[in-house]
Amino acid sequence: MKTKIVSLDFSNVDKVYETEVSCFLHPWTKQSFIEEINNPLAKYFVLLLNDEPVGYVGLWHILDEGHITNIAIKKEHQGKGLSHLLIKEIIDYKNNNHLKFLTLEVRESNIVARKLYEKYNFKIIGERKKYYENNETAILYSLEG
Repeated sequence: MKTKIVSLDFSNVDKVYETEVSCFLHPWTKQSFIEEINNPLAKYFVLLLNDEPVGYVGLWHILDEGHITNIAIKKEHQGKGLSHLLIKEIIDYKNNNHLKFLTLEVRESNIVARKLYEKYNFKIIGERKKYYENNETAILYSLEG
């Protein structure tokens, strides 16, 4: 299993969008990802498995802060530890760019994702009641330092 991480660009946006659709009930549109390519505040990393895009993570770099927008691994590749590679990449980006912290929100019911973030020392800093379209609470996490 050969992995590599590259930046989101027009050559892989279709596969990233496929990943998005395979993972989320209310996925971002393909146009949203195209806009992110052109957004100077956005930084997206695409995980290649044997040269095929199978996952991605996105971040908005605003001043000295980073906000993780999305992270996803195609359904058929989940449970293989690939999300750890993306989390490590985004933490490396934080450290290399001297960001004070990373933030994100995650569905309260998404225990797998929450355990992943907590493994990398993300701490709960709050919640947003009825944040998602189904009125589910979002749990807010931050990684400082």
